[in-house]
Amino acid sequence: MGTGLLVTELMGQGANTITGDYSRGAAGFWVENGVIAYPVHEITVAGRLQDMYRDIVGVADDALRRSSNKIGSILIAGMTVAGS
Repeated sequence: MGTGLLVTELMGQGANTITGDYSRGAAGFWVENGVIAYPVHEITVAGRLQDMYRDIVGVADDALRRSSNKIGSILIAGMTVAGS
């Protein structure tokens, strides 16, 4: 990733499986030119599940097991980010 948001924490429940709308609170780091620039918190990431799946441009091999799930990093080309 050159420039974008590295999400390290998602909060709340915000996926509507009927409409495909997705919106969750998030925290992480803003990245510029591949380098972490500063932390971000109290932001919202949003999009449509269909668009998110279509816009996956990379999947890393850094999967971690969290309870019964195995979760790895996913690079998505674009989502809406809001916050101050």
